[in-house]
Amino acid sequence: MTSPLRTRSFSRPRHNRRIAGVCAGLAQRFGMSPGTVRLLFVVSCLLPGPQFLIYLILWALMPSE
Repeated sequence: MTSPLRTRSFSRPRHNRRIAGVCAGLAQRFGMSPGTVRLLFVVSCLLPGPQFLIYLILWALMPSE
């Protein structure tokens, strides 16, 4: 007898949110700590690029739990 595989959802959790839950959702999906993902996002914002725009797009596209 086999157990069903647990799939990790790609959604914004209702708990552990700070602003929109995007970093917490990404952390949950990839099995990381939400604090680590938030730190990586803040550090990446110091570099040139569309990080903030990507955050807003993910906020709009990621479903909420």
